[in-house]
Amino acid sequence: MEKYNEEIIRLYEAANAFGDLLDMQLTLVDQGVVTYSMEVKPYHLATPFAAHGGALAALVDGALGVAALSKVSINKKVVSTVELKMNFLRPAVLGDVLLAKGNVVSAGNRLLYVECEVMNQIGDLIAKASGTFNAYPAEKAFGRPF
Repeated sequence: MEKYNEEIIRLYEAANAFGDLLDMQLTLVDQGVVTYSMEVKPYHLATPFAAHGGALAALVDGALGVAALSKVSINKKVVSTVELKMNFLRPAVLGDVLLAKGNVVSAGNRLLYVECEVMNQIGDLIAKASGTFNAYPAEKAFGRPF
């Protein structure tokens, strides 16, 4: 049995120019569980040393969203973010390698609730987040049936 729809995941990755811009790296762990990693580089900074919260929020939204996507893609659906809540617990600094792990906690027919933790390379908890996602037919996103 398939864990997720590989075609939908590949199409998402190919279309995700924003993730490429931020140099985010996706790893699908299992259905409903993914990691996104990102090294904090000079173009992520808001101060001389600390990453902009928006860069971290993008990393988190990616981890949450693709975790949800990996859960619903098997049913030929994709997701959109309905709500995102994020707590910044400590700064991510230049050179940090961040790992955001998204995990689907609850999945209904249309709504999914997902949680995420962001850790740096030495195991410091940088941020926690949660999000709600709407599942809808993939053909609406990609303009063709699946």
